[in-house]
Amino acid sequence: MMKTAKHWGKLLPMAAVFTGLTLSAAGSLAQDKTDHPNVTPGELAYKGAPVMEEKVKRVITPGAPDMTQAEFDVATKLYFERCAGCHGVLRKGATGKPLTPDITQERGTEFLKALINFGSPAGMPNWGTSGEFTDEQIDIMARFLQHEPPEPPEWGMAEMKETWKVLVPVEDRPSKKQHKYDIDNIFAVTLRDSGEVALIDGDSKEIINIIKTGYAVHISRASHSGRYVYTIGRDAKVDMIDLYMNPPQVVATIKIGLEARSVETSKYKGYEDQIAIAGAYWPPQYVLMDGPTLEPKKIVSTRGMTVDTQEYHPEPRVAAIVASHEHPDFIVNVKETGKILLVDYSNLDALDVTTLDAARYLHDGGWDSTKRYFLTAANQSNKIAVVDSKDRKVVALVDATKIPHPGRGANIDDPEYGPVWVTSALGNENMTFIGTDPKRHKQHAWQVVRTLKAQGGGSLFVKTHPKSKNLWVDNTLHPQASVSQSIAVYDVDNLDAGYEVLPIAEWADVGEGPARVVQPEYNKAGDEVWFSVWNGKDQTSAIVVVDDKTRKLKKVIKDERLITPTGKFNVYNTRKDIY
Repeated sequence: MMKTAKHWGKLLPMAAVFTGLTLSAAGSLAQDKTDHPNVTPGELAYKGAPVMEEKVKRVITPGAPDMTQAEFDVATKLYFERCAGCHGVLRKGATGKPLTPDITQERGTEFLKALINFGSPAGMPNWGTSGEFTDEQIDIMARFLQHEPPEPPEWGMAEMKETWKVLVPVEDRPSKKQHKYDIDNIFAVTLRDSGEVALIDGDSKEIINIIKTGYAVHISRASHSGRYVYTIGRDAKVDMIDLYMNPPQVVATIKIGLEARSVETSKYKGYEDQIAIAGAYWPPQYVLMDGPTLEPKKIVSTRGMTVDTQEYHPEPRVAAIVASHEHPDFIVNVKETGKILLVDYSNLDALDVTTLDAARYLHDGGWDSTKRYFLTAANQSNKIAVVDSKDRKVVALVDATKIPHPGRGANIDDPEYGPVWVTSALGNENMTFIGTDPKRHKQHAWQVVRTLKAQGGGSLFVKTHPKSKNLWVDNTLHPQASVSQSIAVYDVDNLDAGYEVLPIAEWADVGEGPARVVQPEYNKAGDEVWFSVWNGKDQTSAIVVVDDKTRKLKKVIKDERLITPTGKFNVYNTRKDIY
């Protein structure tokens, strides 16, 4: 329920106390709230929307304060950069509450200015007192929010084809690799704030090439063959990198919308590398493309009814997409409606889409160890949906603790319960273990069999490897530096013994900055774990490589070109869905 002005009036003086705190500390007070769970600058940076470069039409709303066109343009840019990731492009609410004129006009300009300036204990960042917004920008935003939200332009086939470029035709690409690197042990590392991806050789730890991509690449996906890496930026730009070239280069590119998060390629036998898919946040849609060239073939909207209240939602964003190993299907998570789509790509001229009901708000997930069952977080519903990709149905909705955030999750052979899949959480310190073997351990299948405590909330990723006896968990968005700058590791054979903490950021020795440790990722052999030490854009960042068996520091990769490294994707593990 939206808080009343009277209620906020009690909170705002309290918010003023936080003006001496970092945004990270203020955000930590929201862990048990629902407005912006565990919001910190890191999460906003990690999840926030990119700059909306396309012009949107100015909207003038009765009862709202006057604005000039110049002020409207400033506010639109700020909103899409800072606010849309939580409140939605249309301000209907998502992680954050709705900000529609019926609510904002009732609150009034002065109230909104105070809220934007000071934030709140419920998780609203203190944009003013933190120095992020000037007084003028706060005033502009407070007035802007009282007008009807401007709807960004749609993005159809004409717009996509205008951006589509094949830089190196298929026939002109090399027939075999032109360098000495083991392609399967290359890491694609997101350099978030520079809009680039670093390709790093997992053997020598040398940077092979820095490639200009879309802004804040969310994921990199290797094709089934491993030859190509597909990246997608939050500005919805897809880049296709040919790893055979020396050095690897972008050979095709396309922009599939204005904001996006997901890309994948076909893996089913007989269709390997043939079809690519990308999902957009705005417009809410996905597009099927020719795998080798990225030529757009078919666009499908995801607008529709929610799974619970059966109400129409105008902005159901496409979250995670995975490729089925059982059928020629892409499994597509539709965030706000809580629906999972099985998109049969065997005939694009007669597309067959099966809709499965899950729960809101669908986010990310991964495969069990057999690669038959897809487990995915409906994080605001505190559920894990389990999809049987062979029988093409949802087999369970498993309760999980507040805001599960698995990344792809981790598969281990639990000494007591057999095969399990693990997720950590943003909203609390719990790691949830779910049984995944309905044949040999039927009594534990799709049940929470174990809950362990991590260092705290704010976790983004858990990770292990079939050859490893370690289970790693980050706490990237935890407000306490000693936690966000370290990693916890468990012995899979002795989980009840608790975790060991490794000082990853200390080992990196990057100097000043938040130095958050994010996303453990294994090398091809499964004997090294790589961690990003994610610092500010103008600060030193690093990649830290740890020996998985000894848990000792093996290598620190530093280079002035490694600007804000976040996600890392080993080609072999990504294409084989190993985690």
